[in-house]
Amino acid sequence: MALWRGSAYAGFLALAVGCVFLLEPELPASALRSLWSSLRLGPAPSLPGPASPEGRLAAAWDALIVRPARRWRRVAVGVNTCVDVVLSGVKLLQALGLSPGDGKDHAILHSRNDLEEAFVHFMGKGAAAERFFSDKAAFQDIAQIASELPGAQHYVGGNAALIGQKFAAHSDLKVLLCGPVGPKLHELLDDNVFVPPESLQEVDEFHLILEYQAGEEWGQLKAPHANRFIFSHDLSNGAMNMLEVFASSLEEFQPDLVVLSGLHMMEGQSKELQKKRLLEVVTSISDIPTGVPVHIELASMTNRELMNNIVHQVFPAVTSLGLNEQELLFLSQSASGPHSSLSSWSGVPDVGMVSDILFWILKEHGRSQSRASDLTRIHFHTLVYHILATVDGHWANQLAAVAAGARVAGTQACATETIDASRVSLQAPREFTTSHSEAGSRIVLNPNEPVAEWHREGISFHFTPVLVCKDPVRTVGLGDAISAEGLFYSEVHPHK
Repeated sequence: MALWRGSAYAGFLALAVGCVFLLEPELPASALRSLWSSLRLGPAPSLPGPASPEGRLAAAWDALIVRPARRWRRVAVGVNTCVDVVLSGVKLLQALGLSPGDGKDHAILHSRNDLEEAFVHFMGKGAAAERFFSDKAAFQDIAQIASELPGAQHYVGGNAALIGQKFAAHSDLKVLLCGPVGPKLHELLDDNVFVPPESLQEVDEFHLILEYQAGEEWGQLKAPHANRFIFSHDLSNGAMNMLEVFASSLEEFQPDLVVLSGLHMMEGQSKELQKKRLLEVVTSISDIPTGVPVHIELASMTNRELMNNIVHQVFPAVTSLGLNEQELLFLSQSASGPHSSLSSWSGVPDVGMVSDILFWILKEHGRSQSRASDLTRIHFHTLVYHILATVDGHWANQLAAVAAGARVAGTQACATETIDASRVSLQAPREFTTSHSEAGSRIVLNPNEPVAEWHREGISFHFTPVLVCKDPVRTVGLGDAISAEGLFYSEVHPHK
C-alpha cells in the first residue's frame, strides 16, 4: 500500500511539474530542472520547444524582423536560369555503373569518371560545389538517365530564377526575370514573375543536382553534412547570353533594385570571352541609374584569374554582394587577401577569420572617400551562421535583414512555414573572437538576443546563428533564398 501511495505521489508531482512546463514556459530552464531534481523524480524531461535555445532564438528573431521604412517596389533579376533536376547523387552514380574510388577535384568534368571522383571528393567533405561538364553528348545521356530515375524532381533553377522566385513570394513586389527560359521553367515560375519575350527559348537548360544526406554512406565514404554537387553543360548561361536582354529591359521596367548572378558560369569559356563579357557586365551596370543598388550573387568557382578579375572589375561597380564560405575563401586566395594561405576551412569556418576577410573586401574594394567604388554591403552565409557587413551610413535595418536570412534558411531547408524548434538545432559556436588580424572582442552567443553586433573602422558587422534543419528536405537554393530575404528586409540610404 505504501509503495502504491509513493508511486501515486510521484505521479501527481510529475503531473504538477508538467503543468508548470505548459503554463509557465517562460520560466528559466535551470529553475524547472532544479524543481524536477529536488523532487527526486529521476532525469529531467527534455524541455518543450519554446523553452529550448532553438525556440527562444526563433521567438527572438520574430520580434526583431520588421519591414524597413522604405521598401522595394520593383526588382529586376538576371541572368542565369535553368531547370534543376534534383536527385540522390549516390543513386545516379550507381545507375551509371560507377563505384566510389579516391576522391579528386576537377575544375572541369570531361567524363563519367571525372564526375565520380569530384562527387566523392566533395561528399567526403560535406561541401557544396558546381562544375561544368564539357562533353555535350555524354551530359545529355547522363541527364536523361537522371530525369527518369525514381525520385528525380524538376525545380526552378539558376541563382537568378531562384532569387526571383523568392522575391515573387512577396505579392507587393513586381519581379522581372531575364535568363534562358524554356517551356518547363516557364511552367514552374511564379505567376508574379514577368519574363520578357526575348528571354523565352524552345529548349530548357538542365542542371543536375546530386544531393546527399548527413551521415549517408557509399562504400567507405560517409558525408559529414547534407549538401549537393551540381553540374551541367550549359552554354547559354555560360556565355551569359541574356545579359543584353537584361540590360535593355531595365530601362522600361525601371527597377529600384537590381540583382545579377551567373558570372561563375563563364568558367567554361575562353579567357578572351571572359574578359570581353566582364567588360560588358561592368558597362551594363554603369548604365543603371545612380541610386539603384545592384546586388551580385556569387557561386562556386575554381578559376582564380576569373575571380580576381571579378574582384577588381565588377566589385567596384556593384553595391552589394552575397556569398558563402567556399566562395569567400576562394576570393581571398585569388586576390591575396587575409588568411589566403588556408587551403580550406576545417569544420565550421572561424568567425574571426571570416570577419577579417569581409573587412578586407570592404576596406580594399569597397566604397571610401579615396576610391570610386559603390560596394557597401556583403551578406555572408555558411551552414551554422550568417554575417552582414556594411559600410556605415549606407544601409539600414540590417539587424532584421540578417535575422530574416537566417530564419529562411531554417524554414526552407525543413519545408516549414515557420521555425519548428523540434526539427532544428543550434550548432553555431557559443563564443568567438571577432578578428584574428587585430585585437578582436570576445562575443558569447545569447539565444534571447540572437544578433551580435560589432564595429571596425567604419564597418558594422551583424552576426546571427542559423537554426540548422536536422533532416533537410532540400538544400538547393538556400543561399539564393537567404540573399533574397536579406535584401527584402534591407533599406538603402539615398545615394550620396
